[in-house]
Amino acid sequence: MQTGTAKIYVILTLQLLFILTLLPAGCRQGETKFRVLSGGIRHESNTWPPYLTTEDLFIQRRGAEALEGMDWAKALEQEGIEVIPTLHAYARPYGVVAREAFDKFKEEILQGARDAGPVDGVYLDMHGALHAEGYEDAQVDFIRELRRIVGKKTLVCASFDLHGNVSADFVRELDMLSAYRTAPHVDGAETRVRAVNMLAHALKNGLRPVIAFQHIPILIPGEKGITSVEPLKSLYGRLPEISGKQGLLDASIFVGYAWADLERSAMSVHVVARDSSFLDLAQAEADRLAMEIWEAREEMDFDVPVADADQAVRMALSAPQETVFISDSGDNTTAGAAGDIPLMLERLLANRVEDAVVAGIYDPQAVQICVQAGRDARVDLVLGGKVDVTFGKPLRVKARVERIIKGDETMAVVRCDGVLVVLMSVRRSFTSPRDFEQVEIDPLEHKIVVVKLGYLFAGLREIAPHAIMALTPGFAYQVLESLPYRNVNRPSYPLDRDMTWSP
Repeated sequence: MQTGTAKIYVILTLQLLFILTLLPAGCRQGETKFRVLSGGIRHESNTWPPYLTTEDLFIQRRGAEALEGMDWAKALEQEGIEVIPTLHAYARPYGVVAREAFDKFKEEILQGARDAGPVDGVYLDMHGALHAEGYEDAQVDFIRELRRIVGKKTLVCASFDLHGNVSADFVRELDMLSAYRTAPHVDGAETRVRAVNMLAHALKNGLRPVIAFQHIPILIPGEKGITSVEPLKSLYGRLPEISGKQGLLDASIFVGYAWADLERSAMSVHVVARDSSFLDLAQAEADRLAMEIWEAREEMDFDVPVADADQAVRMALSAPQETVFISDSGDNTTAGAAGDIPLMLERLLANRVEDAVVAGIYDPQAVQICVQAGRDARVDLVLGGKVDVTFGKPLRVKARVERIIKGDETMAVVRCDGVLVVLMSVRRSFTSPRDFEQVEIDPLEHKIVVVKLGYLFAGLREIAPHAIMALTPGFAYQVLESLPYRNVNRPSYPLDRDMTWSP
């Protein structure tokens, strides 16, 4: 009798252990709150240039530092969810990520997942346009390895920049996603909070969300994908309505990233359903919105006048007595270009412009010469053309050092005839009035202000009396039809203008 009782006890114990393995991690450990792992490798990778984005170019945050001041982390904590941070790495747009850096970052996050033990959810802070050296799709490799560790039952949610190129294979490994809804971007923090709130909602209500998606064979530069002007204003305006339909949790439009010659580069629509019973509805909404985007493809255009470099300068000079911002769009550092092409400075000097600012040119060597010479010194400089040697040529100038700006990075402001030039030791972008304050320049006191951007970011758009986009050469050249695409899925608009398509 005792032997029979022992056998029954063993059987019941094994059954209980099996049931426990099916429960969420929080329940298995007797905890009252869920556990969510966080991490991410965020980068917009331009595949045209020969230079790589190396480990030293990434901002890397780990542990408590990765959560400090983050609204998304506060949102999860307010929901009573324990956050287990791994690595959060971010670099400014540039060339393809060096394989050594990507592999190191990936392994650190994977090891963090192993060390964390069972978790209920994963939140990934991504960009979506990451591409790593030697990989066909590094993001897929990353998510599949992560899935092998956390398991298929663990909910995985990710947030993205709307300029992401996310493949079908990547999306199939996710349970939820949400992308920015503004370009120029002003809703990054809001999107991350929206994503984690969706994850928390799914965890607390025992949901198994699924994602319906539709890729659209359209390539547009971000400068034709501004969400505050039509047609995208109305199309993006539909996302809250779709997300609010019964059975749906979120909807996103990805404009995509056109300076990546990859099979997956395209616009896309993603709709998150609360579970598989609403997948057909989600797919119908994704297909309908994708078709509306396709039908509006020819309406997506630049929202400011465009011209070549010389024409842009002449147009600015003939404008009323107000400041004109000129975007040096081909050398746009926020799209991964080098930021060291001196062409616009050359054309300003050739046109004898008496009052202009160039913000700025990336040239650590020139900055060092200015630092050594000191304020008010006369210097002979060879500017730019050191990183982008494909489109950029060095420009010899005689200049006077106006001032040296020291801080986290050293910059020099020099005067070349009537042009003030900001020289930078660290590659960066001037996207807001605060950036100009840092170098003690009031842009509105000058006739022409050249920035290495495509569209003007929100802070500059608000103050700019006039704006012109110069279609300059560089690794972010705006005329996509002239780029030598080899890997993008074809046909694709506007590379193949006569094509037809439907979901």
